[in-house]
Amino acid sequence: MEVNPNDLETKTPHKGLFCPQPGNLTRENADSPSVAVAAEDLPSDVGVAPPAEKADLLSLPLEAMSHIASYLPAHTVIHDLPKVSPFLKVLLEDTTAWQLRAQRLTAHQTCIPVLLKKMMDWPSFCLEMEQLVDTWAEKPLSGDVLMQSVLEGEQGATLRENPEGAENGAGLPEGDLDAKVRRCHLEDLEIDNNFLSGENKETMPHQVSKSSSETPALEHIVLPSAHIAQVNSILFLGGEGAICATASRDWSVKLWDVKTGPNGALLYSLASKGETQSHRGWVSCLASIGPLLASGSFDCTVKLWDIEAGGAQTCLIGNAAPIFSLSSQSNVLLAGTFDKKINMYDIRAEATLIKTLRYHKKAVTCIVADDNHIISGSIDSTVVIYDRRAEKILKRIVLKHYPMRMSYDGCVVWAGDCKGLLHAFYMNADQWEKKTQFDVGHHAVITGIHSSPSSLYTCSSDRTFKVHIPSVSPITVRTLKYKSPVSAVCAEAGVVAVATGDASVKVWRPRK
Repeated sequence: MEVNPNDLETKTPHKGLFCPQPGNLTRENADSPSVAVAAEDLPSDVGVAPPAEKADLLSLPLEAMSHIASYLPAHTVIHDLPKVSPFLKVLLEDTTAWQLRAQRLTAHQTCIPVLLKKMMDWPSFCLEMEQLVDTWAEKPLSGDVLMQSVLEGEQGATLRENPEGAENGAGLPEGDLDAKVRRCHLEDLEIDNNFLSGENKETMPHQVSKSSSETPALEHIVLPSAHIAQVNSILFLGGEGAICATASRDWSVKLWDVKTGPNGALLYSLASKGETQSHRGWVSCLASIGPLLASGSFDCTVKLWDIEAGGAQTCLIGNAAPIFSLSSQSNVLLAGTFDKKINMYDIRAEATLIKTLRYHKKAVTCIVADDNHIISGSIDSTVVIYDRRAEKILKRIVLKHYPMRMSYDGCVVWAGDCKGLLHAFYMNADQWEKKTQFDVGHHAVITGIHSSPSSLYTCSSDRTFKVHIPSVSPITVRTLKYKSPVSAVCAEAGVVAVATGDASVKVWRPRK
């Protein structure tokens, strides 16, 4: 049969007339019969067009692909999409899209992170923050809930009453130390037990809605009862969240495998040769330096333990006063003491003490450091930033209430004070700055802080443990309430450990 070309022209669509634009192409309209139009229904002046090539995700503009990917979980974008096509790795480089993702997680109610770094790893930041919210949030974070949290954090701190004597370190001894600091028992130091336990008689624990300890993503366990007194400090070792050290008022330091068995397992209790206990007084703080674990005690000593050698003691460092806080950097160990000093020890040297800093007027309660700075807090209600290279004080910040605990994520220093308020300090344009104090709902001493760029955990003697997004105004995503004061918190590789006043340690670990 002979075909007339003129007849063929009248029965074919005009080139591109019914081809959907890549940005408007969806799975639904791609297969929809409405897209295919019968040739006989077209006007007679419509020309012939070759069959359109099948469009797919890779044919979309980069902006469109990035927008679509922003609604996928960060884990999918980072780990799964590059397996589909190496081209999709380009999505990891779209910094603006990752910033918008982070802001959407907080419903655009606050700025995150607290401080932007020049070479910030945005994909990892968003991944960790999404995991924090997915793991701990009891319900989706709506804009109204977030706005209320931000406003309460900013305004509540300014409305908090300031009982007399709190900011001056009430309850701590102010007499001659010489006859007191050498005694082994903490009770002999005549320090107010309410201060050391974190109890605040003037401020009753606030009412917090009770929350289940269980989460869909985490398994909640309690380590076997091995301590007979309150745990003052918790520290994860090894970087994998598997080994945990605990320091207690029962004079002992214990190591745990928190990933073995239904409730974890005790590996061993550290003890010096010929001794049955780790120290001869309350153990107040822990720090790690490579394979070594350091413990500080009210028996006026710091001990180093070799974890790879089964916890054998390698060094004993004597001091003139009880040790309140420890921090480590490279091969240098820093100790904050009751007699207002910061001692610097080189663990490689035979004579370990290399320098003593004296710029506080009262006991040094908390200390953190990096290669360039030492940041310390004291009962004198000051935070001091010391330049290690210039060997001088860069800044002295005076607070209304004395700081009790600090955590440093390498960018921002978070400090918790004796009245339950949070403070943030960071380096900006070569100057250390302090953000406004935040009220995150704690009504008594903050006894523990652990921070990373994308997570913030706090606990208090008001019997609560809280999980926050560490934004310019921290957003609380979960609050757990206990029957006794919460004394310590630590986190690593998705595993979180919390110590309570009943001498127990609660652990949340990823479900298998």
